[in-house]
Amino acid sequence: MHPWAEINFKIIKPFNFDLLVILNTAGSFVRWTEKENLVSRSTVPSIREQKVVHGSKPLVMVTAYDAPGARMVDEAGVDMILVGDSLAMVVLGYEDTLQVTVDDIAHHTAAVARTKPSALVVADLPWLSYHISVEETVNNAAKLIRAGAHAVKLEGGRNRIPMIEALLSAEIPVMGHLGLTPQSINAMGGFKVQARDTKGALDLVSAAKALEHAGCFSIVLEGVPFQVASMVTSSVDIPTIGIGAGSDCDGQVLVLHDLLGFEKRIIPRFVRSYAQFHLDGVSALREFVNDVKTGSFPSKGESYCLSSETSDELGLYGAI
Repeated sequence: MHPWAEINFKIIKPFNFDLLVILNTAGSFVRWTEKENLVSRSTVPSIREQKVVHGSKPLVMVTAYDAPGARMVDEAGVDMILVGDSLAMVVLGYEDTLQVTVDDIAHHTAAVARTKPSALVVADLPWLSYHISVEETVNNAAKLIRAGAHAVKLEGGRNRIPMIEALLSAEIPVMGHLGLTPQSINAMGGFKVQARDTKGALDLVSAAKALEHAGCFSIVLEGVPFQVASMVTSSVDIPTIGIGAGSDCDGQVLVLHDLLGFEKRIIPRFVRSYAQFHLDGVSALREFVNDVKTGSFPSKGESYCLSSETSDELGLYGAI
């Protein structure tokens, strides 16, 4: 720990502050919490250094779109929270990610950021928010940073380099996204695995190197053969975050609603569900419906009562 951290720690503790941010030797931040624990806080520099080949543990990123979800994933110990454009499909009911707007992402990013998570908050730049001009790209990313994001994510390879460089010039950290890029669903002809031939694999490696050189602090690899993801991971010095890209990446990301079984639907083969929130939720709601209809809810213990004196007074008027 940085030597000043101990000094600040001793001075602040008597005043019972619930948040103290201090720098540690790893370049991360730590905060003092009500439980009187020092909790590590993820930062862009600390994430950038997390390569498994150098001995780091794999990174974990999970999506969240609101305060309850953010609190849950942060308490679980994830390194990063992604406010993804997947909210279009899993929260807003659209069939793809193309309908979500910058204002939508900013709204949900703000809800996540208000929980003050220890995890790094990354917000997706949605479709057409970084395609038209450099100036528009920076303005749209700034909205997400002002909403509480620590970094933004965008899809694409070399054609996005001018936008990435402009964002970094504006001090906005950027996470790249290669492989199956959902915002390109129409151009790709659907949600299809990418880089399945030699040219595609080599192009992906080249694109990853270009994103690293442009200044991205990490890259999401989605929907590519695990051998190709392994090639990319060993070719760059920044962490790769896989989703449907095998186990050789430097980390993994999944959608919260898929992880917890929020939906009763067919999920991709790369998803592992750890709970069945939909089934459990429907079962609980059915119990509530039955309790109301049979008159067992609410009980007297779940109701407010007048004092006996007030009840007697109202009884004189025939009110009770």
